[in-house]
Amino acid sequence: MFHVVTAPEGWQAFDKDTVVFLAGGITKCPKWQSQMVAMLSDTDLVLLNPRREDFPMGDPNAADAQIRWEHAALRRANAILFWFPYESLCPIVLYELGAWSMTNKPIFVGMDARYERSQDVIIQTGLARPEVKFTFSLDSLADQVKRWRTTEKVYQLPLPLS
Repeated sequence: MFHVVTAPEGWQAFDKDTVVFLAGGITKCPKWQSQMVAMLSDTDLVLLNPRREDFPMGDPNAADAQIRWEHAALRRANAILFWFPYESLCPIVLYELGAWSMTNKPIFVGMDARYERSQDVIIQTGLARPEVKFTFSLDSLADQVKRWRTTEKVYQLPLPLS
């Protein structure tokens, strides 16, 4: 059953589903997450989306809660989709990609062809995870996830951390 969980919602009801975290630019970036949700809506995935429409900028506790939600959601996900739009260097996403490149969790990496640090992403990720195939459009990134979803039973999915 396809479902989208948006920060700061919980995902406890989806423990047995295949869960994909949507990692990528949020601040000063286009709303690429809604495009990806639409492209994957014909799957049975649960998508964890950190981008929310109503982020309470005036609440001093909001950033802490958001970061903690993302931290736990990244650990809960069975796979992580990374998207780098050209509008931002996405320093937090670079950090997350570096961290998760050092694990065996399935990752999918795409970037706008104009993304300023694309060469760095390709070289660094390729050194740590040579099996990762890079893509330069949201469509092909969604296609990678769909192909993985149809063949994921051949992979050993990591157990979620508690």
